[in-house]
Amino acid sequence: MTSPIQTTVSRRTAAKTVLFVSLGIALALSILVSAGTGQLAIPPQEVLGSLLHRIGIDWLPLPEHPAGDQTLWAIRFPRVAMAVLIGAALAVAGLLMQAIFGNPLAEPGVIGISSGAAVGAGLSIVFGLTFFGEWTTAVFAFIAGLGATLLVYLMSRADGRTEVVTLVLTGIAVNAIAGAGIALLTFLGDTQSREQIVFWQLGSLAGSRWSQVLIIAPVVAAGLLAAYFAARKLDLLALGERNARHLGVNVEALRIAMIFVVALLTGVAVAFAGIISFVGLVIPHLMRMILGPAHLPLVTASALGGALLLTLADLAARSLVPMADMPIGMLTALVGGPFFFWLLRRTRKRSGGWG
Repeated sequence: MTSPIQTTVSRRTAAKTVLFVSLGIALALSILVSAGTGQLAIPPQEVLGSLLHRIGIDWLPLPEHPAGDQTLWAIRFPRVAMAVLIGAALAVAGLLMQAIFGNPLAEPGVIGISSGAAVGAGLSIVFGLTFFGEWTTAVFAFIAGLGATLLVYLMSRADGRTEVVTLVLTGIAVNAIAGAGIALLTFLGDTQSREQIVFWQLGSLAGSRWSQVLIIAPVVAAGLLAAYFAARKLDLLALGERNARHLGVNVEALRIAMIFVVALLTGVAVAFAGIISFVGLVIPHLMRMILGPAHLPLVTASALGGALLLTLADLAARSLVPMADMPIGMLTALVGGPFFFWLLRRTRKRSGGWG
């Protein structure tokens, strides 16, 4: 006779399998559709045929249009790859933030990464810096994002410990200062610089290239591996700091390591795509509602969910308005904003009010 515990475990296993398969199929389909959508429409079977042809499999037809294959590999596929990688990076970063703060409302922007990166990008744009050639804006954004995170962390430490409340409040202060810095740079810049700063803040994957994919892919892979290795400790941390310490977890070291991973994942995403909000808030929370609190499957589910959301958002950005490329950060905010309101109401009801 099957016990209730065995039944619960089998149900959770089935839910994981169904979710992973569903997310994987949906992501694959969204990649094919997204790569084939644009001014030059390419059917999904021809997109898949082009992919398979590159690995020596000629089962499906290549694009009929003479420029179809070149369009896919020079423009469409790099952009889709960036959407997948950045979506996964932001979602996993959000999951780690929620884990170390023990709060489903936490997301990477809390510790100043995005706003700091915006200041770095603004400095590069307004003052016409070219230290790193075409990569200057991305490099400055990445360095400034990591610098803001380091500043928040150092200012929130006291007596060898990092207090979560102080960390969040310091992050809010740094975000406010960064916002003032962005406003000042916008004021100082000329018309073209202002337009660049505003467009960068709204987020976009336009102009993505394979060289960018080759930079961001190893960083995202390293961040995912770190999240997998820390998953068991994050499960113990969910029991409370005191219990986690009794079970052998160095809470302070874990928190430092995860904040660094979050800064790395978010910093590299923001550096190349601008500010894309709410992916790190919406996806981890949805996956947790379906799978439960265990972080090992949540890392995989969040990565797949984030990649799917950003791929679909990028598809919408390129297709909703004919002959235009909408800011992708605006679309994710339109989806994430209402979800955040719902999440606030749900959290408030569960806790019986805020105070």
